[in-house]
Amino acid sequence: MGITMPKLGLVVGSLILLAATCAVAQNETHNKSDNDDKSARIAPIVALDECDPITFNAALGPDFCKNVALGALGFSTTLSDLFTKAAAKAPDPGWDFEPDTLTIKEGTTLVVTDQGGEPHTFTEVKKFGGGFIDGLNAGEQTVHECSGGFSNVAVAKTRLIQGSQMEVTNLSKGEHHFECCIHPWMRVTVEVK
Repeated sequence: MGITMPKLGLVVGSLILLAATCAVAQNETHNKSDNDDKSARIAPIVALDECDPITFNAALGPDFCKNVALGALGFSTTLSDLFTKAAAKAPDPGWDFEPDTLTIKEGTTLVVTDQGGEPHTFTEVKKFGGGFIDGLNAGEQTVHECSGGFSNVAVAKTRLIQGSQMEVTNLSKGEHHFECCIHPWMRVTVEVK
């Protein structure tokens, strides 16, 4: 019984399909290990605040503050109290980045999530200082990187809306400083080794 051309074509086609299946499986295994390595190189940072929806939304517009997590439990700060505390050089500790300090390996991606009720920025600055809203600067001068507010494209690119997330990649070795240009006491120091 000899092999006919159609049978030979079927055998060759099957071998090609088998080789392609093996190649795809190897690629998926390789990509999975790459993804596992990348997931180990992610450092989460969370932006938090305790804005009072009633006072913030009355002054800044409907749905500006979406404090759904703690506001209903009475853990909220009115807009006027936020400015009063900043003017007294005792900014509200409920507005914070967590963690405040972080040491990471080079190549690690920072994943910053706004879990607060209002917008923030996560802006890299050379030196910590004031933001673009004078009344919230607790006496500090506005740092160059925050000047101009959202009309400064570099600041606008770092804005986090409630519930959103951003990634910061390719940080060089050394110390990096990030702050919110709206609430400048929200600060993180990241050391890249």
